[in-house]
Amino acid sequence: MTTSSDYLEKLPEWTEASAARLAAEEDIILSQAHIEVLKVARSFYQNYGFSPSMRPLCKTLAASLGVEIGRSIYLNQLFPGSPAKLVAKLAGLPKPKNCL
Repeated sequence: MTTSSDYLEKLPEWTEASAARLAAEEDIILSQAHIEVLKVARSFYQNYGFSPSMRPLCKTLAASLGVEIGRSIYLNQLFPGSPAKLVAKLAGLPKPKNCL
């Protein structure tokens, strides 16, 4: 079940298929690279209890998947516009608090 802004109301309902549906609405075709980022974001949420904004997301991705993947340029290529916000949405997480 999704809210009016398409952020999931119940975090456990997330699946790669639900992420793909939401991504299609954003004109994004999910690849394995996207899924890796989404899984790291979900792990961050599980560890800290909130969705990562851009800096924590970059730092966590760099530590988990490598420095190149943790760069904001890379994330903008995968998730154009507002990467942290899109990652949270597609990962089934609440919107990051400091994202407009």
